[in-house]
Amino acid sequence: AQGHGAKGDNIYEFEIEFLEPVEPKPVCRMTQRQLNITVQKKESNWWERLTKQEKRPLFLAPDFDRWLDESDAEMELKEKEEEKINKMKIESRVPKDPFKHLKKGYLIMYNLVQFLGFSWIFVNMTVRLFILGKGNGCFLCLTDSFYDTFHTISDMMYFCQTLALMEIMNSLIGLVRSPLIPSVVQVVFGRNFVLFVILGSLEEMQSKPVVFFIFYFWSITELFRYPYYMLSCIGIEWKPLTWLRYTVWIPLYPLGGLAEAVCIVQSIPIFSETGKFSLGLPNPLNVTIQFPFVLQIYLIALFLGVFVNFRHLYKQRKQHLGPKKRKMK
Repeated sequence: AQGHGAKGDNIYEFEIEFLEPVEPKPVCRMTQRQLNITVQKKESNWWERLTKQEKRPLFLAPDFDRWLDESDAEMELKEKEEEKINKMKIESRVPKDPFKHLKKGYLIMYNLVQFLGFSWIFVNMTVRLFILGKGNGCFLCLTDSFYDTFHTISDMMYFCQTLALMEIMNSLIGLVRSPLIPSVVQVVFGRNFVLFVILGSLEEMQSKPVVFFIFYFWSITELFRYPYYMLSCIGIEWKPLTWLRYTVWIPLYPLGGLAEAVCIVQSIPIFSETGKFSLGLPNPLNVTIQFPFVLQIYLIALFLGVFVNFRHLYKQRKQHLGPKKRKMK
């Protein structure tokens, strides 16, 4: 090798005749400070010395930080064997799950069905966005273009969001490692409340343009979430999909929350006028509970829920996409 030494730039070389045969292809690794060459013995046994010549060459010096004599080497080998045996004993004590493959198959099927459902919603709405918007001569004329979004999409959205209740059960019984509270907040007190209580019960709300935005934001988010989980079930990680799964939600989640909030605000006057879901006297508590007041409280809870889930998803993003910590050897 060419290097700079006491006599300036020179070509340096050395020869070592080992005591026993070694593998012909050493492993070389270059750093800024040094060149590391790892030479493997052909047979794993203890050598009396490194070289055939009894006197050690002057340029050769042992690295005492990595030095092992024969007794130390035997102790290290014995410790490794004991560690391996202990690991096997621990693994043998852990009961094997006879339903492992059945659970995995169920999770794969669940995520596949949800992916297909939300894909149908997304494709259908995208086609409607271009065809109906252009057909009216105004691409952004959303009021005229999307008045029947709910009637066209609602059946599939009802199916997907009803099926999403299984995510709470999956977390509750330990099929998945997702925390329970974010799942409950998002599914029950988030989407399903808006879908079934607000949109499903008020025909006046079903023709509002905000319905399109709610359904569209929901479907785009799930297009990446469900296939990511489906591939994770079979131990496959596709990095572009992982990045999309933990990145797309950043703009879509607040926008979806805002669309839901607009939907609730628009529904409050209708609930006030109709008195639907309001609890009047007499009742066991002997109080009058106006449903619009409940919706006003729900608006506050909605933004708190968005914050809780946003924080949870941000932690997940750092865990999956953040810099990996190097393990100290």
